[in-house]
Amino acid sequence: MLRIGIYIFDQVEVLDFAGPFEVFTTATRVFLKHAKGTNAPFEVVTIARTKAAIRARAGLVIAPDFTIDNHPKLDALLIPGGVVDEELKSQALCEWIQTVVPTTKLSASVCTGAFLLARAGLLEGKKATTHWEDIDDLKAMFPNTNVVENVRWVDEGHIVTSAGISAGIDMSLHLVRRLVDNDLAEKTARQLEFDWTQNG
Repeated sequence: MLRIGIYIFDQVEVLDFAGPFEVFTTATRVFLKHAKGTNAPFEVVTIARTKAAIRARAGLVIAPDFTIDNHPKLDALLIPGGVVDEELKSQALCEWIQTVVPTTKLSASVCTGAFLLARAGLLEGKKATTHWEDIDDLKAMFPNTNVVENVRWVDEGHIVTSAGISAGIDMSLHLVRRLVDNDLAEKTARQLEFDWTQNG
């Protein structure tokens, strides 16, 4: 079983984390339906800087499972976007990302979550993308990142980034394909009734 950690924070964009959460949990449900008696492919946990409730954009309140100081080992880390100004100021968060990402099979971001990967120095010399509205800021703030426009997601091997909001679902289905197989990714997309853009 692969443990997927999703980092959440105040003013996180709801679909940025809820879309991937739904993809991985649905993939598990679909997998177990077709392969009874086997282990679940994914476990999804949420992680925040503290155990305090998180208030997402538009007011949704979420209780994180773990903190950056106390969480189980992760096989993959996903960093969603939203209003990331305060997160960019946190040295503790930056150091945590720098520590955790190298220990994962892969790590990913949705939307402005790319800024947090870049702030941690993990997008140096790599291709990456973000929400169309934030492309210019990502280029300006992190000139050593090759920012790609007009794509749904960019796979650089150990690091995968996606454009905004619903593009995170496309990317997460791609991650299911990478971590398990294409058949499960396609069955998950069908279960979600989602028109999956399979190529970034």
